[in-house]
Amino acid sequence: MTKHSNAFQVHDERFHSILGQSPSLELLAENESYPFAHEAGVFIASTNHLFITSSRITDARGEQSVRITRVHLNETPVKCEEIPTSIPLANGGVNYGDDGVLICGQGSMTQPSGLYLMSTEPPYTSKLLKADFYGRPFSSVNDVVVHSDGSIWFTDPTYGFEQGYRPTPSLPSQVYRWHPASGNMRAMADGFGKPNGICFAPDENTVYVTDTHGLHGDGSTDDQRVSSIYAFDVSTYHGEPFLTNRRLFAMADKGIPDGIKCDLDGNVYSGCGDGINVWSPGGVLLGRILIDGGGCEFLLRKGW
Repeated sequence: MTKHSNAFQVHDERFHSILGQSPSLELLAENESYPFAHEAGVFIASTNHLFITSSRITDARGEQSVRITRVHLNETPVKCEEIPTSIPLANGGVNYGDDGVLICGQGSMTQPSGLYLMSTEPPYTSKLLKADFYGRPFSSVNDVVVHSDGSIWFTDPTYGFEQGYRPTPSLPSQVYRWHPASGNMRAMADGFGKPNGICFAPDENTVYVTDTHGLHGDGSTDDQRVSSIYAFDVSTYHGEPFLTNRRLFAMADKGIPDGIKCDLDGNVYSGCGDGINVWSPGGVLLGRILIDGGGCEFLLRKGW
């Protein structure tokens, strides 16, 4: 377990109330064989376990895969257990139901991209819940969040095609809403380069979506492309939700804003090129949690 000093950069005095009197940053686990902690970050409170997905791994045959790790936080030092999975290139995830994790499977040339439900206990069975928009297959589903009404909101950029593991896209890069109980499936927002992370404000009246268009599929970057966070109001028309009042909420000055979360006060956190950046609900950069190599996905838990 490694502790890091000077890991917190304050841009606004309000950041002190978030950090508390003695903030600390600790490295709990690492894997020198491959980048095992990239996305998901799904915490299971009942067992004190964490599920995370790795970065893409390319083997000697050129085939790409993603591994899922179960982190046992109740052991010292923490134990990392790589678990078996049939989910194709797992990425973002969220708690779902009493004992499940909803995982974004980015798909492959032979397996569909979509929303997969995975059990949190051995043998970690999974099943595909949704893979298409009325027959048109998703490109490479990236991140997901569940609304209190049971609807599932998720992003679908075209990274899979650019990175060589998915066929030519049949859909633009968009945000979708699927309500499993009714079967209602809708495209909610378009006009993105690469929609990536997604989250709701605590009152669920605002949706935040990161656009990582500044990062090409081959890993190169383009400073003239967007690396920003957009906010939308959730408005109701004819009894159905719509995303309205699209506005630029914030821009990441280093790297791209990847995963995104809100705390209970509505502050917005995103994994960027230098770590976790934190903005006020009004879009003011409050501070940064500096992490070598930057940050992608993370989780917030009350009382930790």
